[in-house]
Order: sequence, then structure tokens, then C-alpha cells
Amino acid sequence: MEKEKIFKIIKDENIRLIDLKAIDLPGRLHHLSLPAEYFTEEVINEGVGFDGSSYNLVKVESSDMVLIPILDSLFHDPFHEIPTISFLTTMHLADPERTRYSMDPRYVLEKSIELLRKEGIGHDLLWGPEYEFYLFNHAEFYFEPLNSGFHLNSEDDTYYNGYHREMPEDTFAIFRDKAVELLQKEGIDVKYHHHEVGQSGQQEIETKFASTVKTADNSIKIKYLLKNLATQMGLFLTFMPKPIFNQAGTGWHLHQFMINGGKNLFYSEEGYSNLSPLAMNYIGGLLYHAKSLAAFTNASINSYKRLNGGFEAPASISFARGNRNSAIRIPGYVRDPLRTRIEFRTPDFTGNPYLILAAIIMAGIDGIKRGLDPVEMGLGPAEEGKAVVKENMPSSLDEALRELEDDYEYLLEGDVFTTALIEKWIETKRKEIDFINSRPSPAEFLLYF
Repeated sequence: MEKEKIFKIIKDENIRLIDLKAIDLPGRLHHLSLPAEYFTEEVINEGVGFDGSSYNLVKVESSDMVLIPILDSLFHDPFHEIPTISFLTTMHLADPERTRYSMDPRYVLEKSIELLRKEGIGHDLLWGPEYEFYLFNHAEFYFEPLNSGFHLNSEDDTYYNGYHREMPEDTFAIFRDKAVELLQKEGIDVKYHHHEVGQSGQQEIETKFASTVKTADNSIKIKYLLKNLATQMGLFLTFMPKPIFNQAGTGWHLHQFMINGGKNLFYSEEGYSNLSPLAMNYIGGLLYHAKSLAAFTNASINSYKRLNGGFEAPASISFARGNRNSAIRIPGYVRDPLRTRIEFRTPDFTGNPYLILAAIIMAGIDGIKRGLDPVEMGLGPAEEGKAVVKENMPSSLDEALRELEDDYEYLLEGDVFTTALIEKWIETKRKEIDFINSRPSPAEFLLYF
């Protein structure tokens, strides 16, 4: 988007605030706002200074960094009381050249696509994520030395499977209607929405296919818009993978295929489920590195309560057509060669979406370059209705981090990830583990008090 067009929007629509948003290393969203009159060409070109140490990116001794707005990411922010437009941002060093910061999650993703093109493998990938989440009418949690626990309540609760439940039992259909209208208004194309399997308010919104970087950018906007809409409607929304014991878990299922010159590189008329040799090698890379990938794709302690909790959890490191217990599913209903794809079912939405997509791409590139064949590896295709049990996903975040420590070289190819970023990620996640493991849970009182 041209600067002149943005300035015209600000003037014609009487925009009074410009909001700059950025995602930190773990994946949390931050923002700062400035009056519209201070949003000048200098800000667009030179950026706005910020404390990088507070984003868990750099040490406090050298924490001056710069956020530069991504002009094409403009969206109208409906949750500010006065007219506001928002931009996502890129992170830069505070040097005269405004050098891109190597650990900026968005930059990491951009570099993975650059490597894909440099290696002559493909031009980009198209992604169609499924956004699963739970809605509650009431939610509270408290974490004090002498008082710890949580309480959830949902009017959307029945004794049977909630998949595609109809109104009036589908009590949050109106929320999804409003959410889809809001996303479409902000330029995010939605495929459909429905009630998911979880009986106590599990929802799904699936978006249409988009390019890699746009998909990651959209994911940031979607989480922001959905959470704020829920708050506005007096509801509580969470993307936690397993907020309720003995209910279906919540994932971020990633449908994907590779393109070049308008051609779907994953399609072949002769291949298994119409998958090309390149697609099979890509699958081989994802499955070969699945355990270390989990450190990014399943980035919370809660993630592994989903992966090991039944309810079609994709715990099996395998691929198959139509098998939802496999980490990679080939949708059996797809007939269009331009949409032949794989669905990576393992990821959830507690991590950093830029790093999730980048790590997946890097594993796929490694599989293609090394010619990894998942069939020769004994990882599929799983028989109809059965799962390959040769290997399962890690059972904990700690195990996934140990796998990453032993298997990260593929991420360093082309300087996409850096050793410093991987070390910082592991350090950050181990602190989360220590935070939780050092504190007693209500379940421990039930067993041991």
C-alpha cells in the first residue's frame, strides 16, 4: 500500500490514532499508539523505538530497537473508542541502516520462503488454517500461595458430541456469525464456521488459502479480533489446547500445498492420494523432524495434554488419507488438482505462528533435499481406520525441547533460524516449565493431601 493512500485514509476517515502491533518471541501481542498527526513519513521510514528486552528478544544492556509499520497490514481497529487504524510491524536494530533483526519472528518466516526459492524448490506455500477455540460464559482462575484453581462455565453444554450442533443448542453461533463478518470486513477470507466436537463450547473458523507470510499476519489479526469480540460480548475465549479434562482438544490444523507459477507442486495423478514425489519428500521431512518441530508447533505444557488425551489427537508420527490420529492427514474429499494438499494436524495456537510456519517449511525443505520417503521410513500410509504406532509425538514440552537440542541443524540452513534464537527459545520455554513444576496443582491435593 502506498504511503499517499494511507495518508488519504487517515484524512478522509478522520483517523485519530495509529496503533502499531508487534509479537514477542513466545507469541504474545504488544502494541503502542500514537496520534495520527505524528504518523509521518519519518515514522514510516525510520520507525518507532522500543525496548527489545521487554519482548524477550535482547538483553537489557543493549535493548534499543525499532518497530517499522508494514503498510500492507493496515486494518481498521473496531475495538478502540475513537477512529483507529492498526499496522503490524517488523523489528529492526537501532543502527542508521535500520538493519532487520535476525530474531524477529516475521523475518525468520520471510527467510524460510527466500530459501525455498533460492533452492529452486518452489515459489511459496498456500495455507488454510483451522482455528479451533473454546468459548465460555464465565471463566476465572487464581494462582496464589494459599488459593489456587479455576472455574469455567458454559451454557453451551450437552451430553453428546457437539460436532456441527444446530441452534438453539449451538448457543455461540451468533458469536461466530459476528466474528466471520468482522474478519471478512478486515480482508480475511473465511471458508466456513461451525460448532466443533467439544460439548462445552468448542468452536471452529476455517479460513481460505493464503500465502505463507499473509497467513501468519492474518493469524495475529484473527487472535486479536476474536478475543476482543468475545470480551465485547461478555464471553471468554481461549486457544488453550486442553482447557477441559475429558473434552476434545483444540488444535491449529494447517492445510498446505506448495506452488510455483500457478502450479500445485504437491499434485500428481499417479501418486498416493494424488501426491507428487516432492510432496512425499516434504511429508518425510515433517515426520522425520516431528519431535523437534513440536518444540515450536506445540509450545506449551498444556499442548501435551491434548496430544496425549485421545479425541482424535494426532499423536501418531505417520501420514494417511482420512486418518485423524495421524500427524499428517491427506483430506480424502479433495478432488481439485489445484487444492491437493496435506493437513498437518499436530500444531496448536499457543506458540509463535511465524516460527511455527518457518519451522515446518524448514523441515519440508530438508525432506525434499534429502529425498526422505515416509513410506520407506515406515511412517505410513496408515491403514484405513488404524494408526501407525511405530513412533508417537513427545509426551511433554520438556521432551520436545530435548529433541530440539538434539535436532536443530535443519533450521539453521540459509541462516533462517539462528543458534541464538533456538537457545533463547529453549531458555524461555524451560522457564515456563520451572514456573509450573515448582507450584502445586489442585490435582496434587486430590491425590496427596
